[in-house]
Amino acid sequence: MSFLRAADARDESGHLIRELHGVTLAQILEYLVAAYGWPELDARLRMNCFAENPSIKSSLSFLRRTPWARTKVEEFYIKARTAEVQGRPRH
Repeated sequence: MSFLRAADARDESGHLIRELHGVTLAQILEYLVAAYGWPELDARLRMNCFAENPSIKSSLSFLRRTPWARTKVEEFYIKARTAEVQGRPRH
C-alpha cells in the first residue's frame, strides 16, 4: 500500500510543493489572502503586516526584509497547498 507523504505533495505542474519551484512571494501571499483573508492570516501567523492596514504591497515589503517572517509565511503556504492537493481540509 502506498501513501502520499505531506513532504511529497506535488502541484499541478508536478513540482514538489515544499520546494516552492517557480512560486514567487507575491503569488504565495495572494494565494493565502484569497484562501484565508487578512484577519485569519493575522490570527494564524501573528504579524502586524496582516493586522494594521494590510495590503499585498506593504506585506511584501515587510516579508522581503524580514527573513523569519518570510519563512513562517512560506511554511504556512506549503502546509495549506499540501492539504489542498491531498484533498484534506485546510486548518
